[in-house]
Amino acid sequence: MTKTASAGAKGGTDRRLLARIATVFAPDSKKSGKLALDRVRSRAADEADGAVLTALIEADTRVATFLTGVFGSSPYLTDLAARDPARLGRILTAEPERLIDDLVAAARTARAEDEAALMARLRRLKQETALALALADLAGALPTLAVTEGLTRFADACLSAAVDHALREAAGRGKITLIDPDEPARGSGLILLAMGKQGAYELNYSSDVDLIVFFDHARVRDRLADPDEAVDLFVRITKRMVRIMQERTADGYVFRVDLRLRPDPGATPIAMSVDAALQYYESMGQNWERAALIKARPCAGDIAAGEAFLNEIRPYIWRKYFDYAAIADVHSIKRQIHAHRGHGDIAVEGHNVKLGRGGIREIEFFVQTQQLIAGGRNPRLRGRATLAMLDELVDLGWIGARVRDELAEAYLFLRAVEHRIQMVADEQTHTLPETAEGVGRIARMMGFRNRADFAAALRQRLATVQGHYAHLFESAPELSSGRGNLVFTGDDDDPGTIETLSRLGYARPSEVTAAIRAWHFGRYAATRSTVARERLTELTPALVEALAATANADAAFLAFDRFVARLPAGIQIFSILVSNPRLLSLFAVIMGSAPKLAETLSRRPRVIDAVLEPAFFDVVPHEAELKRRLEQSFAEAASYEDLLDRARIFAQEQMFLIGVRILTGTLSIGQAGVAYATLAGLLVAAVLGHVETEMARVHGRIAGGSAAVVAMGKLGGREMTAASDLDLILVYDFETDADMSDGPKPLMAGQYYARLTQRLIAALSAPTAEGAIYAVDFRLRPSGNKGPVATSLAAFRDYQAREAWTWERMALTRARVVAGPPAFAAVVEDAIREALARPLDPDRLRADVAEMRGLIEAEKKTRDIWDIKQHAGGLVDLEFIAQYLMLLHGPAEPALFATNTAVALERLAARGHLAPDDAEVLTSALRLYQALTQWLRLAQDGAFDPKTAPGGLVDLIARAGEAPDLRVLAARLQDTEAAVRGCFERIIGRPRA
Repeated sequence: MTKTASAGAKGGTDRRLLARIATVFAPDSKKSGKLALDRVRSRAADEADGAVLTALIEADTRVATFLTGVFGSSPYLTDLAARDPARLGRILTAEPERLIDDLVAAARTARAEDEAALMARLRRLKQETALALALADLAGALPTLAVTEGLTRFADACLSAAVDHALREAAGRGKITLIDPDEPARGSGLILLAMGKQGAYELNYSSDVDLIVFFDHARVRDRLADPDEAVDLFVRITKRMVRIMQERTADGYVFRVDLRLRPDPGATPIAMSVDAALQYYESMGQNWERAALIKARPCAGDIAAGEAFLNEIRPYIWRKYFDYAAIADVHSIKRQIHAHRGHGDIAVEGHNVKLGRGGIREIEFFVQTQQLIAGGRNPRLRGRATLAMLDELVDLGWIGARVRDELAEAYLFLRAVEHRIQMVADEQTHTLPETAEGVGRIARMMGFRNRADFAAALRQRLATVQGHYAHLFESAPELSSGRGNLVFTGDDDDPGTIETLSRLGYARPSEVTAAIRAWHFGRYAATRSTVARERLTELTPALVEALAATANADAAFLAFDRFVARLPAGIQIFSILVSNPRLLSLFAVIMGSAPKLAETLSRRPRVIDAVLEPAFFDVVPHEAELKRRLEQSFAEAASYEDLLDRARIFAQEQMFLIGVRILTGTLSIGQAGVAYATLAGLLVAAVLGHVETEMARVHGRIAGGSAAVVAMGKLGGREMTAASDLDLILVYDFETDADMSDGPKPLMAGQYYARLTQRLIAALSAPTAEGAIYAVDFRLRPSGNKGPVATSLAAFRDYQAREAWTWERMALTRARVVAGPPAFAAVVEDAIREALARPLDPDRLRADVAEMRGLIEAEKKTRDIWDIKQHAGGLVDLEFIAQYLMLLHGPAEPALFATNTAVALERLAARGHLAPDDAEVLTSALRLYQALTQWLRLAQDGAFDPKTAPGGLVDLIARAGEAPDLRVLAARLQDTEAAVRGCFERIIGRPRA
């Protein structure tokens, strides 16, 4: 490669192309180069205005050397130069960027009364643009993307000029009335969508322009002479535009036009109505068409109409949820490309740098596929430009910076190679020459000294691209298993398959084969489509092995079969599992160990989307992020009822995700309790706000009124599980002289807040089509069920001061405000602290706690050690100890109070109110109880019976209890419960009814 320092680089002022020649290269042969340059010089000598070029060549050997290499390598560029030597002189003495701007402007404003004159004008401008960009590219004066952008802008301008001419001609024939003859396209309803590289400003040197032409009948109907002939009119306009652009004349052509990307091109007109297009995409659109529309851009015609169309079709292109079904289709296209001769191996001679292995298309597919996956959820991934989207993929955590850098460098290198292939003879080809001599020419045009150096550099880039592409896409499972036969066709069992399933660990292999055959026969809704069955066929070998790896293969398989049976459709979820082996393993664990999570999956398969986020297993969303997502969902609600459904969907999906994080070890048990409580508090606060708004709409508001929700129990203590209900109190206050609401249906203040509370309860717990959010319990309010459902602040304070029972004080140790205006929430928190600060009679306190524990024990009468909450020495004993000690010592030492049991035990021990041995017993027991409770509530509803529990769940419970098996865990649990009961009796006394 030969580099020279330019005058422009030294002086910093000379922006002319001749001063910015940074790269020169040798021609095919000195003789061919000299002959080509002599041909141009001879033409210049014959032209009156050729003297400038002659002087430039004679004055600067650098220019002569550069042009010798260019013309000795490219017959096409030689012809362009010889055709108009003065033009070459202008190009060399111009600033390339400014020259391209001028050429684009000239094309955009090109206008002629005669079509032939317009065609000639545009073709000559194209010749100058092609020569200018080629020389700037080969000289290293313009980077590759500046060249592609220049070509694209020029194409857009030519298309605009051609469309304007065709519209004026139609107006001249009385077919259409133009809003402004000087701007014919404005308001015309004619839409030209640039697709592919043109849409992304990435046109290659000899590229076709891929267009889709639509017309918006509604925008132009009133200005058409005959609205019924709109299709015929816009088809004629399109044909005229195409003729202006691509018909070959003595001056060549402007751009070849390809209209085959429109919907169903074999059966539709070349200009379609927007309504017909939308109907097609919504009902019959293919996934490859979604991929193609990623880069779609209005480039000419009625730009506003084009933008409106893209906005209308955006939900089709950018689906809200991860779309791995689309990826399967796109990937199948790529596999078909590889099947063509010569595209299977990385080669040099004859290698297609666009479609071959490691080529440009693989980089584009790498980017577009991930855009299809996540662009619906993240607008930052909806861009058209390949390299810009690589940057976004890095920023959003989908790929690493090294992957981006390697792909970007390879992309620019391969695009430069592609340009030089096409510059030789202006051919729309992406294939390197078949001979070493031909490749040597491209190597020199790239700045390499010889073919060997170029070949090494090319292979390195192709291998890099292929490696990244293969890592992302080429993990499709084989339709067989390395462990033996897995054949499920026909009506009879394949003996080899039965043997394989038995060896994998299935006790009832015939039931497995029967179920899989039922899938293939389309007996479930999810398997009725051909594509769904194809995806399931691809998935089956890996699925069977993943389920076999669980503790009970047969139970896990039956759970998956039930999951499939409940799915309304299967293509999406099957495609996701085919594409993601790690997710398949997680699925198997869920099916084998957590039937409750499996049930959620069957109802809401889209929850799996979030698990696919790159950061899912590394980052737990904080409260602000969850709040943002919930508000975003609520903002899209069409009605109050829709909002309540969205709250239920959000809650169920987020609880599932917390469960998956527990299952995979991303969340510790303590963190899980906090995560569930954070979610619940967020939902209560959000729902309360909308319930208040709905109340105000009907009944108005109370002057100076405020309401706060106080959480008790597990929510208050941030110790929730997947099955926790919500113990709540609603406290309110208002101005003393405001006894009525101010709405169209006013209510007394007490009635107003009671109605508000009832609506909140319904909003959280009433079943809708989407289920319920939480079971809600307001019985811990003052006076319980006998008192009003909502409590005024004054009544709350008075009750706590005069009437509260000991058990109510105990419950109050876990109280905290989770919803309401911050200022009022602080007032309520003060009232809670004020109530807890009142000293209690120690003997009465101890007796009351012992009596209450005895009453509960007598009522529950459980002897099941796995009833971890109620069994003697279980969680209730432990919590009572912590609450008793806080009430006993807290009035004198307010810092002891903590809503969380673990924190309370820690504070009590640190202040000497809990003996070290007892503290060790209780904190160790709490960790065990919470771990077992979290896992049991996560995995199933109802009591845990070791005899009937799935094997996978039994193993999980043993691991949660840090025991080798359930027998050892049961013994440890029994000893722990006995030790906790001993602490209870030492500290409080024997429970007595």
